[in-house]
Amino acid sequence: MAKVDKSVRGWGSPSRYFQGPNLMRELPKFTGIYGNNAYAIIDQFFYESMTKQLKEDFEKAGASMNTAVFNSEVTAERVQLAADEAAKYKPDVVVAIGGGKTIDTTKAVADILKIPLIVAPTSASTDAPTIALSVMYSEEGEHLCARLYNKNPDVVLMDSQIIADAPARFLVAGMADALSTVFEARANGRSDSNNYISGGYRRTRTGVAVAEACYDELLRNGVGALKAAEKHVVSEALEIIIEVNSLMSGLGVENNGCSGSHSICEGISILPEDKKTFHGEKVGFGVICQLVAENASEELLDEVLGFCIAVGIPVTLEDLFIENTPENIRAIAKHSMKSYWDTEPFFIDEDAVCGAITAADALGQMYKEMLDGKPAYCRR
Repeated sequence: MAKVDKSVRGWGSPSRYFQGPNLMRELPKFTGIYGNNAYAIIDQFFYESMTKQLKEDFEKAGASMNTAVFNSEVTAERVQLAADEAAKYKPDVVVAIGGGKTIDTTKAVADILKIPLIVAPTSASTDAPTIALSVMYSEEGEHLCARLYNKNPDVVLMDSQIIADAPARFLVAGMADALSTVFEARANGRSDSNNYISGGYRRTRTGVAVAEACYDELLRNGVGALKAAEKHVVSEALEIIIEVNSLMSGLGVENNGCSGSHSICEGISILPEDKKTFHGEKVGFGVICQLVAENASEELLDEVLGFCIAVGIPVTLEDLFIENTPENIRAIAKHSMKSYWDTEPFFIDEDAVCGAITAADALGQMYKEMLDGKPAYCRR
């Protein structure tokens, strides 16, 4: 297992974090801290409308904004091409506008060009906005590795109205990703494994406390936030869950580490069905698998599964559009062994992971039948 080899504790976080309605219209104020020449990489779904708005806002501010569309995969080759294109404009600062893969690409561009980075997500679906790494994939979408950086984003801007206007499924995916934070932190704590700060250090108590708070706020505000998101309005519960999904979860995972939940997610990337669901949705099912592998108490499983059912987090393979076959389960388990299972405080192998997936799927099916019987996509 990846035990720490030093007594030094490490903490990482973005330099500044801001959250509230209509913050995107204030973007020139934040880029202006670094210079008048900004460059944005924008998700394809927002590219045309956002580019038009940004050019108007930046022109009024007496600044320049050039943009590029993101519509591909996060690969080493595509990242370098994006950096080469951005370099032509000699930007003072680069801005990521979009989802997790747009953000991860832009992080790499900022690192290559050695310029400041502002992250402005269009949903609260992952913890990517705050952390100092990008998840890298093959051209076919198979997870390969994490690309680590020496610093976190300089500024994170969470426009809560844009997030409220996004489909509620994105928010639920973010809650599923955030749900894993405390359980993976606890696993890393029990095994005394490295966190992700500058090559790996011991956890701070602050990092542990953030992970625990992440879980508490999810249970307290998750359902209320979902109801607001379904109506596309900003409520206090929604503001709290945006912070949970983006800031708390990001700080929690970076300062503690991943474990079984994310291993299952990355194992699923080997299947063609992977593209049918979001990162967080796969992590959510991974939480159930991790808890089963750890032989968690019935009380904890009841609490977690009840929450998942209430907000629409996947709890079975069916919820992820994956057929429950020995071949699929074996493929997920085998590929998951390349990830973070070694941070669990006990021996686990491919056969044990197969057993955990099988048992978790059966448990999830039982809870669905007890509570409402509907697949996750019907409950979101």
